Amino acid sequence: MTESSVHTDLWPAPHASGAVDATVTVPGSKSVTNRGLVLAALAAEPGWLRRPLRSRDTLLMADALRAMGVRIEETVSSSSSAAGAPDGSGEAWRVIPYGLHGPATVDVGNAGTVMRFLPPVAALADGPVRFDGDPRSYERPLHGVIGALRALGTRIDDAGRGGLPLTVHGGGALDGGSVEIDASSSSQFISALLLSAPRFNQGVEVRHTGATLPSLPHIRMTVDMLRCVGAQVDEPETGGEPNVWRVSPSAVLGRDLTVEPDLSNAQPFLAAALVTGGRVVIPDWPERTTQPGDALREIFTEMGGSCALTHEGLVFTGSGRISGIDVDLGEVGELTPGIAALAALADSPSTLRGVAHLRLHETDRLAALTKEINELGGDVAETADGLRILPRPLHGGVFHTYDDHRMATAAAVIGLAVDGVEIENVATTAKTLPDFPRMWTEMLGT
Repeated sequence: MTESSVHTDLWPAPHASGAVDATVTVPGSKSVTNRGLVLAALAAEPGWLRRPLRSRDTLLMADALRAMGVRIEETVSSSSSAAGAPDGSGEAWRVIPYGLHGPATVDVGNAGTVMRFLPPVAALADGPVRFDGDPRSYERPLHGVIGALRALGTRIDDAGRGGLPLTVHGGGALDGGSVEIDASSSSQFISALLLSAPRFNQGVEVRHTGATLPSLPHIRMTVDMLRCVGAQVDEPETGGEPNVWRVSPSAVLGRDLTVEPDLSNAQPFLAAALVTGGRVVIPDWPERTTQPGDALREIFTEMGGSCALTHEGLVFTGSGRISGIDVDLGEVGELTPGIAALAALADSPSTLRGVAHLRLHETDRLAALTKEINELGGDVAETADGLRILPRPLHGGVFHTYDDHRMATAAAVIGLAVDGVEIENVATTAKTLPDFPRMWTEMLGT
């Protein structure tokens, strides 16, 4: 974990003057958008992605697929209807799959979905595909995907690093078959293989050998989306063998997919209702979803709020107090920074468990949260697999983000209750939540 030496701009986090009362339309899910792009690129026919998220991570995914030969046409508003989209609401991306090919160069930025989901796609391309990215991307684990692809017959040059930069030498096809993988450090290792598996000649059988498996909802999301494009998937959730996923070879169907709002990105806005004792409405919250962010309804209710799904969307109301919480976040680790921010403002201690894997995310999130909250006067200690947080009176100061979007939004939550918080490089929120500062100030009516 290192503090950013590139971005020195400081954003004064707005301090809430009263209870919020706002409707916040959250952009589409990054996880759904990037999985949808991969599946559409592997399809046997063109497809649509409607209301996709336009952010750094999703634009990197789209550009990477374009580099390998896929056409992605973007249309907006009424022009979507003229171009043949089902209706003209919002933005639509038309994905037209062509033969995947190299040579190509892919910039992964610091996007886990791009660096992990696309090497199996590149294995199906005809020619070499080179992957490179931000300096932090070199530190993020890729060994699971690299080892699995090699076991399935793909040639990968990585100079023995087990990470970026690397070159995948695609042969135009891949036999597939059975492979063992330790996905303890990232469930994306499993999703990466499953997404491309219908195009493997024998499909794939992925057997997880590790002791733990974080972020299971993201694997469920992958499985659901595969089934939506016609793939046959056997999984533990539906009576299959524990820790084993099987995908049969098949054509991938082109679909018209409307991307759900990113429920994890709704977190800071819902947290604002808790902090201020206010009310926030998130339109289009799905009744059924595999997104990890849906767990916010239960977690934030336990921390002192109340919620209801209505015709308006999810209506969340704060009670004026924040309760501490003892919670296992192993399946929803991406929610940890926002929950830690609330826990630092709570009226009782909190223990966040099951998130040791967060040390390998955009930054070491456990170390970063501990350092930054403590420098504002907090009392946070790392445990073997999470954080122990004792509420203390906080004061203003600079909150470093380490180029991590969820650190920035967590700081904004603290700033609602603590005057004088300045967020370093709030622009990093563009990774998944474009225009966050404007959305935040509009929610507050400032």
